[in-house]
Formats: sequence, C-alpha cells, structure tokens
Amino acid sequence: VQLQASGGGLVQPGGSLGLSCAASGSIFAIFAMGWYRQAPGKQRELVATITSGGNANYVDSVKGRFTISRDNAKNTCILQMNSLKPEDTAVYYCNVYLKLRAYSALQEYWGQGTQVTVSS
Repeated sequence: VQLQASGGGLVQPGGSLGLSCAASGSIFAIFAMGWYRQAPGKQRELVATITSGGNANYVDSVKGRFTISRDNAKNTCILQMNSLKPEDTAVYYCNVYLKLRAYSALQEYWGQGTQVTVSS
C-alpha cells in the first residue's frame, strides 16, 4: 500500500491550496482518511478527518476555512485550504485506516509529508 500526497507549496496569506492523497495497492476497504500537520518545534496535530460515509471533523483552528472530501471509488482524499494564514505553515501528512482483506486487522498508514508555507 502506498499513499501519495501532493499539492503543497508556497502561498500568500489569504490564498488557497489543495492537497491530494491517493492510496494505491491491494486494498479491501478504506475507513477513515485524514490530514495531520506538524510545524517546526511543535507536535503533529490532527487537521481534519473524514469517514467512509462522508462525516468530517476539523480542528477548531481550521473550521470554516478548510474542507476535507474523498472519492471512495478512487481511494483519494482532498484537503481544500482557503483563507490560509501564516500559522497554517507546516508539513502536512495524509493518514488512512484501511483493511487489506475482509477479515484482516485495521491498519494505519501515513503518506509522505508535503510542505505548505504561507508567507508574503
């Protein structure tokens, strides 16, 4: 199983970026998908998660600005980030919980980080 994250970059305050995470491999089912971020000198924090049924949750600091979505047919997860602030600067990591087989244990996978820098 591989998680390929993309879409990071440099953006000015108030700007927008979209992050994408695609899961590939022999996967039976993906359950929760989400994004975490880690800023320099800080612990990794949860940004947003979404269940297979589409229920989304957000950390308070991004509510109203970020939107998480997923395409279950394509095993992809999108994080649309609007009204970006300098404090959103961090390395963003994709995270998924999945099963490789119908009766296998739930497993957690992480994608490689993608840098988001918000600066003028």
